[in-house]
Amino acid sequence: MKYKAAIFDMDGTILNTLTDLQSAVNYALNKNGLPSRTYEEVRFFVGNGILKLIQRAVPQNSSEKIIQQVYDDFTTYYKAHNADTTKPYEGITDAISELKKLGIKTAVVSNKADYGVQALVKDFFDGLFDAAIGQQEGLSTKPSADMVNLALTRLNVQNQDAVYIGDSDVDFETAKNSKMDFIGVDWGFRGREFLLKLGTQNIASTANDLISIITGN
Repeated sequence: MKYKAAIFDMDGTILNTLTDLQSAVNYALNKNGLPSRTYEEVRFFVGNGILKLIQRAVPQNSSEKIIQQVYDDFTTYYKAHNADTTKPYEGITDAISELKKLGIKTAVVSNKADYGVQALVKDFFDGLFDAAIGQQEGLSTKPSADMVNLALTRLNVQNQDAVYIGDSDVDFETAKNSKMDFIGVDWGFRGREFLLKLGTQNIASTANDLISIITGN
């Protein structure tokens, strides 16, 4: 095998979470008398964790008090509605299962809050990941290597033997900072042209492409 472990981003890589994220953002904004954000706007706001998502979604020059209130309202709503329309991308569940059968260890590392990562992994990928790590106190968010390094420790795999898979510039930089190879998926929140402009060498357009790149077959 080309790699001993495959570490996946979550939003835009294994799960299409965007509609539920937009709903939670707009619920929190509207509750505080602020204007809604479009699907396309939210698509480019995500990737750096909830706080950054909220900072991007609120009007410019919003006070820290407003940002915190919108953050709290988002969190309360999203905990209850994180799987209303969310679903895995086509073929991705079978692909992860196939990697496991081939003896490749699997993990999720996401800037999504850890409560969301754990809940969604249980809902959609129960038993398919050897480690699942979301944003939590004491760990720097991506593109820092902190969470990836924790995943590698839990998997007992060296960085040169693992690959990071994602759909965005944050994921690309995460792989670089973690001294790992990177595979971009073009079905996510950024698209193929965006990944090519980053200099992504390996891009998957289907789940089968992903298996081929990871296994080297």
